[in-house]
Amino acid sequence: MKKIIASLLLLSASLIFFSCQVNKAKNDDSLKKYFDENQVEGCFTLLNNASGEITVYNMELDTQRFSPASTFKIVNALVGLQTGRIIDEKMVIRWDGIKRPVEAWNQDMDLTTAFKQSCVPYFQEVARRIGKDTLKQWIDSIGYGNKNINGPIDSFWLNGKLKISPDEQLGLVKRLYFDQLPFRKTVQQAVRDLMLQEDNSAYKLSYKTGWGADDNQHDIGWVTGWIEENRHVYFFVTFVRSTHPGTDISKVRMDISKAILKQLGFMEGKK
Repeated sequence: MKKIIASLLLLSASLIFFSCQVNKAKNDDSLKKYFDENQVEGCFTLLNNASGEITVYNMELDTQRFSPASTFKIVNALVGLQTGRIIDEKMVIRWDGIKRPVEAWNQDMDLTTAFKQSCVPYFQEVARRIGKDTLKQWIDSIGYGNKNINGPIDSFWLNGKLKISPDEQLGLVKRLYFDQLPFRKTVQQAVRDLMLQEDNSAYKLSYKTGWGADDNQHDIGWVTGWIEENRHVYFFVTFVRSTHPGTDISKVRMDISKAILKQLGFMEGKK
């Protein structure tokens, strides 16, 4: 009975928190043009950490779950570092000699380079070294999406089994930024360092990208992270989906993300 009451209290608290977040959300349909001009559909969510204000375009997609694709490398790196399967950011995994379409992957690689290059074979080997039971425990502990890791240990985040929503991605990167995940602070800092992509006098931009497919084999793309200006942090997630074969998802997802951030007044050091 105590467990049931505790579960109900937790559920109630979660629903109250979610309702508060939804009430603060501001729909911004002016962002639709960036998806239309790139012939994709998608959504964008931004959280102003200082005010709690949330800006959303396409809330329907924001709460749907999709394959995380390479954004799962955030968790893979966290678990690898926490368990010692990744010693540090300089740990090299030797190339297995198998030629892959992405030429940058066909070489020995350390964690820093593998993360920046989004090297699938590197993180597949990390997952194999961690093991399914350990990965499952950590995925459950952080409540990652649907927590489904069925299938081979080195592809469950690519095969459509594991799914997460843009809204959940936003919550994950916020918890990572504030050391609120159940990993050592040094581990969370190391992954934040990996995610830093642009650092200049006006802003710092940190993110992880992903490229995969939905259940209908339509290309999907992710950009999930945060932007810092004048010591203020804003968390964001861009999700795109294309029904047009040949769409350059890697370009489109970044073009849309940066265009929206600029429209919202970012990247000039004035926020």
